[in-house]
Amino acid sequence: MATIFTKIMNGEIPCHKVAEDDHYFAFLDINPLKKGHTLVVPRQETDYLFDIDDEYLAGMMVFAKKIAVAIKEACPCNRVGVAVIGLEVPHAHIHLVPMDSMNDLNFGNPKLKLTPEELAETAGNIGKRVRL
Repeated sequence: MATIFTKIMNGEIPCHKVAEDDHYFAFLDINPLKKGHTLVVPRQETDYLFDIDDEYLAGMMVFAKKIAVAIKEACPCNRVGVAVIGLEVPHAHIHLVPMDSMNDLNFGNPKLKLTPEELAETAGNIGKRVRL
């Protein structure tokens, strides 16, 4: 059975897409820690990030770097934090979160409630800055 992320990539579940290529897909987290919080997922369904073969994982990190650069341009912050949790969805993914302090990457923090319009605008602002 397809994961929720595969369903998102296939257009079966709506999302606020930031960027995609033949191997990877980036979209906004609907329950973000900070405005611009983006998920990067491989098209290949693999539960655990470190089960992905080396070349594909390296490509995912290069793709994530391009997304992070765009996030930093679109959502001014000191850095873009990277987190791999991987327990909530059985499909490997990387969280990219704009950060101004260490606490901004605390997944115990309350999540933001952004409107669909705010999410769409944020995705567009990040997406137009991605250079694949």
